[in-house]
Amino acid sequence: MNVWSATVLVASKDLRMELRSKDALNAAVAFSLAMLVLFSFAFDPDSEQAREIAGGLLWLVFTFAGTLLLNRSFARELPNDCLESLLASPIPAVSLLFGKAVANWVLLLMVEFLCLPIFGIFYNIEWPRQIRMLVVVMLVSWGIAVVGTVFGALTVILRLREWMLRVLVYPILIPSLLAAILVSAHLIGGQPINEALEAWPRLLIGFDIIFSLLTAAVADKVLVG
Repeated sequence: MNVWSATVLVASKDLRMELRSKDALNAAVAFSLAMLVLFSFAFDPDSEQAREIAGGLLWLVFTFAGTLLLNRSFARELPNDCLESLLASPIPAVSLLFGKAVANWVLLLMVEFLCLPIFGIFYNIEWPRQIRMLVVVMLVSWGIAVVGTVFGALTVILRLREWMLRVLVYPILIPSLLAAILVSAHLIGGQPINEALEAWPRLLIGFDIIFSLLTAAVADKVLVG
């Protein structure tokens, strides 16, 4: 079995399992919508201040929602020794990690694309005019998925894996989230990406490439030891 077909196989398996139960997906969507509604009460959506911090609020919600999905990535394999069976299978370690990362990325995008219209209603944003914002969402979400999947594998056997995952993942995501917040705030406010901000989209691309390569390099060490 080659690496690409094995990656697709693992990703499709995880997506089928999650879409069948919808445990983590429902929790992530409910959490995101509740936070967006609370933020709309806490900040006047029509105020200038709300426009300035809208990018930060959006990624705060999506990052916390992402960890709800990432926690389940390897935890669902624990019953009946399914994780040991996966590791003993002929599936390459890199395919196992990337397959789960792709599944987490798709699930996170589903949550985000369900919540973005609600966010747009609260803050009067016309998303069809914000194609660049959708590209930013996809880039940042891949960074969250690939980093979270690696640390999800490292913390799956810990009793406090939900807390440890957040403690380990959030500091690493700071560069990506900072870039996402700055770029999103400008795009939501209808401002163009000027020369001062051009470096931040490049940082998002570089972040994704670097951590994707690192994931491929450490896959065997993370899963096999």
